Amino acid sequence: MATAEHTETYAGSDRSSPVSAERKKQVPVTSQNEKLDGRQIGHFETASKNANERLANPLEGIPQDQVWADAANFAHEHGLGHLAETFSKGALVAQDPTSFESLTQLSAEDKEIIRRERTHRWDHPITLYWLVVLCSVAAAVQGMDEAVINGANLFFPSQFGIPTDGDGASQRNQWLVGLVNSAPYLCCAFIGCWLTEPLNRLLGRRGAIFVSAFFSFATCIWQGATNSWPHLFIARFFLGLGIGPKSATVPVYAAECAPPQIRGALVMMWQTWTAFGIMFGYVADLAFYHVADQNGITGLRWRLMLGSAGVPAVFLMAQVYFMPESPRWLVSKGRYDKAFASLMRLRKYELQAARDLYYIHVFLEAEKEISRGRNRFLELFTVPRNRRATLASSIVMFMQQFCGVNAIAYYSSSIFVEFGYSESSALLASWGFGMVNFVFALPAVYTIDTFGRRNLLLTTFPFMAIFLLLTGFSFFIPEGTGRIAVVALGIYLYTAVYSPGEGPVPFTYSAEAFPLYIREIGMSWATALLWFFNFVVAITFPALLKTFTPQGAFGWYAGWNIIGFFLILLFLPETKALTLEELDEVFSVPTGQHARYQIKALPHNIKKHIFRMKVKDIEPLYHFDVPPGGRKHFAEPMAA
Repeated sequence: MATAEHTETYAGSDRSSPVSAERKKQVPVTSQNEKLDGRQIGHFETASKNANERLANPLEGIPQDQVWADAANFAHEHGLGHLAETFSKGALVAQDPTSFESLTQLSAEDKEIIRRERTHRWDHPITLYWLVVLCSVAAAVQGMDEAVINGANLFFPSQFGIPTDGDGASQRNQWLVGLVNSAPYLCCAFIGCWLTEPLNRLLGRRGAIFVSAFFSFATCIWQGATNSWPHLFIARFFLGLGIGPKSATVPVYAAECAPPQIRGALVMMWQTWTAFGIMFGYVADLAFYHVADQNGITGLRWRLMLGSAGVPAVFLMAQVYFMPESPRWLVSKGRYDKAFASLMRLRKYELQAARDLYYIHVFLEAEKEISRGRNRFLELFTVPRNRRATLASSIVMFMQQFCGVNAIAYYSSSIFVEFGYSESSALLASWGFGMVNFVFALPAVYTIDTFGRRNLLLTTFPFMAIFLLLTGFSFFIPEGTGRIAVVALGIYLYTAVYSPGEGPVPFTYSAEAFPLYIREIGMSWATALLWFFNFVVAITFPALLKTFTPQGAFGWYAGWNIIGFFLILLFLPETKALTLEELDEVFSVPTGQHARYQIKALPHNIKKHIFRMKVKDIEPLYHFDVPPGGRKHFAEPMAA
């Protein structure tokens, strides 16, 4: 993910930020050359906790009169002096968002503005909603980029001399088809994701989205003009430069522009509209299936399939610069006037824009201070609290690939043909897979915060294993309509339980598990891991399908779903509705202690929740000072 840099000093004071003088002492900076013995690890743990507490709200603990004066000085320093009083009011609201009713400095009109934020969550300027549409299109571009190869797999291998069935089929050809399919994800894992930071730093969020959309458009057209499998591999490899940065930038852009009240819903939007794009990719495959070759062009239909994914990317490029730039990115570059203008397009009132701009400023100042002299990537693994978050995020990202969904997403048409479908029927059945994926992703906006991330995964993984086994074992049924129906039923049922569970949970979980000060680098790690194992699945599945047979291939991924259930049971703490402080407590529980507790609790939970037996409650693993979610520093993804 892109990291924000900021070079300005805090305005109107001889301190570098309003919280610098006192709190610098609370965040010890450790030399990278010091030995990591037991005391050193404890030192890192303390530093990590202090850093996260400080970023929870950099304004907390400062006298109100100082906050008022600092905010007014900030406004004067950056050419916004005519709004000095508004900035001071906004700073007081940002200091304690839950106590604005008691602020005597606010007028009745001011309080009504803040009150309305809570009672009318979706009352925002049209620009914000158009930005939501744009981010939805970006997600759909992502889905189409991934899905259109599904239909093309039926045609280009034989045309390029690498057939995977019939005359001339060989194991080498299966690996080559897998290599062509997986090329974008190889690029994403090793190049695309790691280009996100420099692209965002140099070009901003809009610029990074424009460049990635351009690569998506250009490489889609390029794929349609290829004349050999190495040529197609190269074109698809460069497609990764469109997929990787876009997947990392768009959710951040949406989160940085959205107000906190709807930020979580916008983070969920990415997965939902990616599923829509996957479905629409199958629509394109169906639309071009009957196109005949003409004017000397061989394989016109699969070329149009691959090229069609570039169409929504053109819309994205045409519209992105009409949207406001991320205020957070503008502040990181010291462009406060433009940041305020951007916020005024995204908020209804000056008070809201002033509050958010000042809070972004003090947050970035605090973030800059605690990052000085620290290796944030190293601390993903050396600080126990961070290491547990890294492990948990890695598990959910790994299992999103090894649960088997992308083997179906990329090869479902080939799978259906293997089971006896005609090519057109296989494409139609694949569209059904995409439709189920999209429709059942919609309830996740509700279920992920109602049932929790961990509970959703523990509930859905066993069913995913069962339905994959159903799909694989249906191959033992004699050829005919009965077998075809069972194959489709198994895949659709599997997709229906995947979409509200392992579909949206990984990105949501990873975005909130890491402490604020390493959240961006943690998400870069998690995203790169996701794309790497996406590459592994895409390159191996054709050979796996032939070597293991369909029964073995689906059984392989069913086995991984069972393994995933136990990995989640033992190593994945729940993060639903927890504050920043509570997340620190949850991830401070040693891994072994968490695993032992979950093993002990498993029989109890089976009796209570499955057999509905009346059993005595067991001692909870966590002991919060207040009820979970009762504090005010909520762990919203990309909160500043």
